[in-house]
Amino acid sequence: MPFAAITYDIKAGYEKEISEIFGNFRRVGSPVVQDEAGGEAARILSTAVFIRDATMVRVIEYQGDLDAIARHMAAQPGVREVEEKLAPYLSRPRDTDTVEGFVATFRRSLLTCMAQMSVRDAAAA
Repeated sequence: MPFAAITYDIKAGYEKEISEIFGNFRRVGSPVVQDEAGGEAARILSTAVFIRDATMVRVIEYQGDLDAIARHMAAQPGVREVEEKLAPYLSRPRDTDTVEGFVATFRRSLLTCMAQMSVRDAAAA
């Protein structure tokens, strides 16, 4: 399963406040991401958020189309709420008020995956 990681440029020293924001995160109702025809385009398997100093990284383990996941996340009330609550702690604002802005910000924030390994890969070989 692939992983994606997106960065947030944050103000250092607000780890506790940011941790509280994610501690109250409203999860999505389903991990399934549907395409326009109602079929399964992707699936979000897990997420994690890491923070140090002025950098925060959200890691997403997924199957399927990453662009579909970004569009899906843009429409989720919990994600929109987190983005709104994070705004005061960002050193660089994120344009996430619209689906188009969210997807563009997601793509710009995406880290390049250099390597990824899993025990599942070894089991499939």
